[in-house]
Amino acid sequence: MTTHQVRSYVPPVSTDDPTPAPQPDASKGADASVPEYEIRVAGRLASRWTTWFDGLTITPDADGTTVIRGPVVDQAALHGLLQKLRDVGIPLISLTQVPPSTPTEPPARPTQKEN
Repeated sequence: MTTHQVRSYVPPVSTDDPTPAPQPDASKGADASVPEYEIRVAGRLASRWTTWFDGLTITPDADGTTVIRGPVVDQAALHGLLQKLRDVGIPLISLTQVPPSTPTEPPARPTQKEN
């Protein structure tokens, strides 16, 4: 068996950087940069599914669908949520990025075009 050299392809990291670290802006909310999504699925999900969907809000709708809504930190987390839906066979109706809302605002409903 032959051996080979393993070396890094990135420059070495130094801890004595004179540049100060950026401070978080206190005027912005903690989740100001985290996008919020609304996922509409077919069927009714009970509120106990909230834990399984990482604390997102679950709202059953009168038309037999359920809205899963809340902040999702990045695309990998969003894909993880969609994989969870796929793995248990919950049909996806729509996925929409929405502006952060106040708790009193009802979830947006998709509009249907008439032909």
